[in-house]
Amino acid sequence: MRLGSGTFAACCVAIEVLGVAVFLRGFFPAPVRSSARTEHRAESPAPEPSAGSSSNWTKLPPPLFSKVVIVLIDALRDDFVFGSKGVKFMPYTTYLVEKGASHSFVAEAKPPTVTMPRIKALMTGSLPGFIDVVRNLNSPALLEDNVIRQAKAAGKRIFFYGDETWIKLFPKHFVEYDGTTSFFVSDYTEVDNNVTRHLDKVLKRGDWDVLILHYLGLDHIGHVSGPHSPLIGRKLSEMDGVLMRIHTALLSKERETLLPNLLVLCGDHGMSETGSHGASSTEEVNTPLILISSAFERKPGDMRHPKRVQQTDLAATLAIGLGLPIPKDSVGSLIFPVVEGKPMREQLRFLHLNTVQLSKLLQENVPSYEKDPGFEQFKVSEKMHGNWIKLYLEENNSEVLFNLGTKVLRQYLDALKTLSLSLSTQVAQYDIYSMMVGTAVVLEVLTLLLLSIPQALRRKAELDVPLSSPVFSLLFYLMFLVLSAIHVIVCTSAESSCYFCGLPWLAACGVMALISALLCAIVSVLTKMFVRGNLPSKNPAHPNSGWSELDLLMVFGTVGHVLSLGASSFVEEEHQTWYFLVNTLCLALSQEIYRSYFLRDDGEPQCCFHVEQGFAGATPALQDRTSCDTREQDRVHMSSSLSEVLRGWEKWMVLASPWLILACCRLLRSLNQTGVQWAHRPDLGHWLTSSDHKAELSVLAALSLLVTFTLVQRGCSPVSKAALALGLLGVYCYRAAIGNVLFPWQQDNRDISKGIIEARFVYVFILGILFTGTKDLLKSQVIAADFKIKTVGLWEIYSGLVLLAALLFRPHNLPVLAFSLLIQTVMSKFIWKPLRHDAAEITVMHYWFGQAFFYFQGNSNNIATVDISAGFVGLDTYVEIPAVFLTAFGTYAGPVLWASHLVHFLSSEASSSGSALRHACFCYALIGSIPVSAYIILVTSLRYHLFIWSVFSPKLLYEGMHLLVTAAVCAFFTAMDQTSLTKS
Repeated sequence: MRLGSGTFAACCVAIEVLGVAVFLRGFFPAPVRSSARTEHRAESPAPEPSAGSSSNWTKLPPPLFSKVVIVLIDALRDDFVFGSKGVKFMPYTTYLVEKGASHSFVAEAKPPTVTMPRIKALMTGSLPGFIDVVRNLNSPALLEDNVIRQAKAAGKRIFFYGDETWIKLFPKHFVEYDGTTSFFVSDYTEVDNNVTRHLDKVLKRGDWDVLILHYLGLDHIGHVSGPHSPLIGRKLSEMDGVLMRIHTALLSKERETLLPNLLVLCGDHGMSETGSHGASSTEEVNTPLILISSAFERKPGDMRHPKRVQQTDLAATLAIGLGLPIPKDSVGSLIFPVVEGKPMREQLRFLHLNTVQLSKLLQENVPSYEKDPGFEQFKVSEKMHGNWIKLYLEENNSEVLFNLGTKVLRQYLDALKTLSLSLSTQVAQYDIYSMMVGTAVVLEVLTLLLLSIPQALRRKAELDVPLSSPVFSLLFYLMFLVLSAIHVIVCTSAESSCYFCGLPWLAACGVMALISALLCAIVSVLTKMFVRGNLPSKNPAHPNSGWSELDLLMVFGTVGHVLSLGASSFVEEEHQTWYFLVNTLCLALSQEIYRSYFLRDDGEPQCCFHVEQGFAGATPALQDRTSCDTREQDRVHMSSSLSEVLRGWEKWMVLASPWLILACCRLLRSLNQTGVQWAHRPDLGHWLTSSDHKAELSVLAALSLLVTFTLVQRGCSPVSKAALALGLLGVYCYRAAIGNVLFPWQQDNRDISKGIIEARFVYVFILGILFTGTKDLLKSQVIAADFKIKTVGLWEIYSGLVLLAALLFRPHNLPVLAFSLLIQTVMSKFIWKPLRHDAAEITVMHYWFGQAFFYFQGNSNNIATVDISAGFVGLDTYVEIPAVFLTAFGTYAGPVLWASHLVHFLSSEASSSGSALRHACFCYALIGSIPVSAYIILVTSLRYHLFIWSVFSPKLLYEGMHLLVTAAVCAFFTAMDQTSLTKS
């Protein structure tokens, strides 16, 4: 089957999107969440079970503790307290562990072992994943049900001092707080002194119910010096002194209260042997958890070794201790030693509330929950509990009642353990099988694209797709049977639970058939290559053509960018990579222009200027590279006429164009500081958006809109020109209405509104221009002789997208749009046409500049830089589909506008072969597929890296979204290519 290279590439990218979607679903498994939202009215607690008798206990049990103090020491690993370091440097804590009224545990933290997810786990009892950040884009606050929210709702006063991460997660929850930054790791003294200085005052006042202290100094020492530094011992001694002060104060306050107090010592994560954290080594996941209270009785000589619990168990334990409902999303179980001193009925009541909460969560997230062993144990426990209540209410205090209660107790504990493990394993592991399936699809598509280069870039831009032979070959059926067998084995494994196994068999078989067909296609292409002896050259249409410096720059630049994605710093500062590449590209173009101009009389110029009469308005053909003899004839002919054609401003514009583009890029770099290292530094954007410079911003926005109109209107029809002018005027009116800019007659922004009418006014013109362009494209299919109709139609679609970008961009970013149009105009007229670059080179240049302008907008690989407000322009209520589309377009406006300009530029060449669009589509698909294919391999190998959630995972989502944009671009390329075929 013969396909155009563009259609083939579009199909490949569509398949690749499917593979990436499966990979993302495995990399970001859906977290266990309760369907009951936190803003709903609190549910009544489950009544005490009964067997034929009515129980009078239908409310939450009263609190066990009067006050709770949580001392969280960042990076406190278990051997710092329970090992030799604890004995030496923390004598008071060691005394409490060995002989005091306390319970000590080793709490296991699930990876990623970094602070923010661990705080969430401690307070919600759930196992948060990075995907939660994406779902809560509109607010950095923790939206899941948690102990802090429950305590605040119950009227408890909460004080906090320490890591400011808590303040971001729980805004407006603390009555009093003082945050410290966690970024200055070289500071391990003041960062803790700023917490301790509040202690004496707060402990004396006593007008609080919950006090949280988060110390960062130990973690900072670990990052700087490692876990064996002498500074570790000093910091542990300091923390031991803090703990003694708090415990002594709490004991003295208990004389004034009816209930005892609780002191909790814990760590959010551990510390590796290198002083870091984030992965899953024993030193990183094992943290101490010590619960200290006079309520915990200990007999003389009672030596207790720390037991193992999960970090998520603390949320349920704190909720029970404070008399609060257990957070709905908690997968943890009550730490039973905390309540084992209570009467049997209260112990069973606490355990029943916990198992009911876990069983509800299981029902809402696992379809076959009734077959779960934990749920079955829960039902048995509840039934036995009802029998015990019936016996208890009959005032039977015999030994039978005690023995039955002990049996129910053990049954509840087993059910809790099984339920918690069942829920935890669903979210605590990567779905490796789904990740491998997605990776296989993506890599096979990339391999097929790479192997298809010799055929896809030939003059006809067509290639043989071996569809029939693989499908009916023995290899296809053999691979399909092997993959089916693997699928059955994995999905029937008792320990396996993954997304791909949950798909219907028809869908799973379709994916396996697709993988088998792709593999057979790759084998078929390889066989033909080796049989025919075809080796890739720079231009398959002319095997003798060589690689120019520009070609080598594009190849090595692409490879270098892909390799840079393996380093977290390069991912954080990826904008620097693209700025470097486009600047280097400009220098390479400058060298090519000067060599072509100044060496025109020499015997060996690489290429020559190709300028026809009427240079400014001409549309010379973009042709495939010709043979050496033809190029030499063109060179002699054009050398004789070059001095006559290039005169005045045209000559100087050609020579100066690369430097003009460099100057524009340098100005744009100063507009928005992005990335991580220098994002905090002031830039021109911050200066413009300050209230003191609103007049300057207004002038700049007006000039940018004027330049935009001047550059865009030249290719539009008269009706579209009028619509564009009114639309850009409406953009300024919209920004003035919401108070971003001023009209000349305005003195202030007293009449600020949402600008809904003005924005919808602009939308009318956007839709009108897009409709006009689409009508012209459809008309061009009928009237084959009129080539100008298609060109105008494509430009009008491009103009509509430019107008939409102008509406969505913030006012200080409008110069980005204007400079983008200026650079496109300069490169079209003075670089691509005179130097006669082929379609592949022009495509790579468009792709590079599109990526650079993505970062010129102020975007980065941090999700926080996504401008959510773009999704609400012109909307008075939240509408999901338009909001998502507008946000995505506002974010990826740079790549989309450069890609749409590429389609118009290649289609506007009247005498060019129809292969240009196909070549461009294939190259665009290839250069967009390489980074995402390499990156999913990188994140798989680095999934336990320290920065997997903060750096690599956001970039993975950006890559997935960028591939989706690439698929849309390739579909547009293919549609335009089909239009050309219909015409021809």
